[in-house]
Amino acid sequence: MASIKLKPKAKKGVISIKCLIKHPMETGLRKKKGKIVPANYIENIVILHNGNKIVDADIGISISKNPYFKFKVPGKKGDIIELKYNSNKGETGSATVKSK
Repeated sequence: MASIKLKPKAKKGVISIKCLIKHPMETGLRKKKGKIVPANYIENIVILHNGNKIVDADIGISISKNPYFKFKVPGKKGDIIELKYNSNKGETGSATVKSK
């Protein structure tokens, strides 16, 4: 399972959401010592703002290791931001944070 750093910061009615997902993002096409490294990548991320879906992104093997995303949404201090992801191996992860 990957670790998630989620930092929402509210300023003047807008929340800047920064998220870093520590994940290997292996394509399944790379070789190491003559053997193919198995595919292991995030397929989908969803970001919720106070329970409402604001981002639903299908990503795949073209995203680099430890992907970083940044979004802006209307909101205020104390709003709840949640990030969820699913990987091709069936792994899931989530983080929930109140905006500062």
